[in-house]
Amino acid sequence: MGFPDGKTLADRIEEYLKWLLSSTPEGVIEVQRQELAKVFACVPSQITYVLGTRFTVQRGYLVESRRGGGGYVRIARLPLKDRRQLKQWIEELIGDEVSQEAGQGIINRLHQEGFLTDRERMLLEAVMGSHALPIDDLVERNRVRSAILRAVLLTLMRSDFC
Repeated sequence: MGFPDGKTLADRIEEYLKWLLSSTPEGVIEVQRQELAKVFACVPSQITYVLGTRFTVQRGYLVESRRGGGGYVRIARLPLKDRRQLKQWIEELIGDEVSQEAGQGIINRLHQEGFLTDRERMLLEAVMGSHALPIDDLVERNRVRSAILRAVLLTLMRSDFC
């Protein structure tokens, strides 16, 4: 379903949740899936979709869900405060394989947090794309993507480099 401004329902739900998160000093909110569905006149599974695709660890969020009558969803923004924390996050998150979508999420998160410039973000996006990695085997492509992403990010985060 599209809207006059070109945004989808998922975009609007994401924006609303990010606005709520930015309104709290702790960066943590609790919402009820049913209540959000009423606000946006949609089914709760649409809320679940947005949470599962747009509020991932790669994008800097932790989502906890409690089901049932009084169930809620807790969304926490995971801040990256310093380079040491960032390096640890990179090592843990990238692992041995990273999909193009997960890599994109990591790159966007680092850009939003101010660790990557616009130019660095664009360059990383270019080398992470499937067209830049002409490897037929998906697992192997994800391994190569992971190695490149880790190497570039850790190089950019070197304190003697800046």
